[in-house]
Amino acid sequence: MKKVKQTEKDELRAEYKRSDFPGPLVRGKYASRLCKSSNVIILKPEVAEAFPNEEAVNTALLSLIKLVQKTTRLTKRSTGRVKRLHAG
Repeated sequence: MKKVKQTEKDELRAEYKRSDFPGPLVRGKYASRLCKSSNVIILKPEVAEAFPNEEAVNTALLSLIKLVQKTTRLTKRSTGRVKRLHAG
């Protein structure tokens, strides 16, 4: 097999200039597509401080989901009547 010679244009450079790209550069060109297809979230600093890793976040959220499901079931079983205080 013959080795393919790499030209100067095929090599990765440490730095590129705007003139290296034929069309206009657009900042954030793919940002909306990335947001739609990504499941990466950014936590507020105070939340990130409370949850040091992915497992801690998932455990807390799953606990919250279970609590909401239990609470919702309790609400559904209630009669729906509101107790009223009578002025006497």
